[in-house]
Amino acid sequence: MPILSTSDGFNRGAFTIGDWLLFSSISLIWGSSFLLMDIGLEALAPGAITWLRVVLGAAVLLPMTKRPIPRSDRPAILLLSLTWVAIPFTLFPLAQQHINSAVTGMLNGAMPLFAASFASMMLRRLPGSAQLAGLVVGFTGVVAISLPEAGSSRLVGVALALAATICYGLAVNVAAPLQQRYGSVPVISRMLGWASLWTAPLGLTGLQSSRFEWGPVLAVSVAGLVGTGLAFVLMATLVGRVGSTRASFITYLIPVVALFLGVTLRGDEVTPVALLGVVLVVAGALAASRPERQMAAARSDR
Repeated sequence: MPILSTSDGFNRGAFTIGDWLLFSSISLIWGSSFLLMDIGLEALAPGAITWLRVVLGAAVLLPMTKRPIPRSDRPAILLLSLTWVAIPFTLFPLAQQHINSAVTGMLNGAMPLFAASFASMMLRRLPGSAQLAGLVVGFTGVVAISLPEAGSSRLVGVALALAATICYGLAVNVAAPLQQRYGSVPVISRMLGWASLWTAPLGLTGLQSSRFEWGPVLAVSVAGLVGTGLAFVLMATLVGRVGSTRASFITYLIPVVALFLGVTLRGDEVTPVALLGVVLVVAGALAASRPERQMAAARSDR
């Protein structure tokens, strides 16, 4: 999940070449995760894919973890290990048994909508008018993406993908204050460590019903080592360079990358209605997740 913090740490200067390289690399890595899972499903059971991704990601990040986290915040880490990793990482491969990687990636683009919704509920405050309009537009886009799958077995995949995305929306709200206090890598590495335990039973069972093929195994290994491990380090670096606000715009590129890769490399079929839906989701998410203070500043500048 790409949003690492909601704090601003805002560098307003132009992106350097290094910033753009980080930005584009992370977008490609996270956007390609749905394609890699799709390849993994050719030989590996969904539970095996989930567990391998989590274990390999933890293997990358845990050796980098030095900063302690007090016992009082450990329940939040355990909650994140379920809502940010164990549950959604389990649901996405299951969803892709019913729907293609392009549709899964497009539905994942709704994460900022759910994040904004949970933020309003947790703060017990209604969203502003512009944010509310963004939520309406974005959820209309979710319906448009889902419509072509209605009335078929693929609707199960849509429901699973949306459930995973809802988990992400809750998780980023829980994670933000922790990451502001302790940094991204200490929080995420511990979260992955716990999640590797929760996903182990399904993982070990899934390995028994899987078969070894180099392509699927390499695809899942890349998703784990790079997508679940290294990408978080790159994202933390980008946040430190350009601020979390601008770095979080990666969220809006993930469904676009997933759509492009799924259509061009896997021949995924996407209807015009679903394409319109992803445009609405990205536009709505952009408006819904924009901080109210930024909108107020924009109005005062005019």
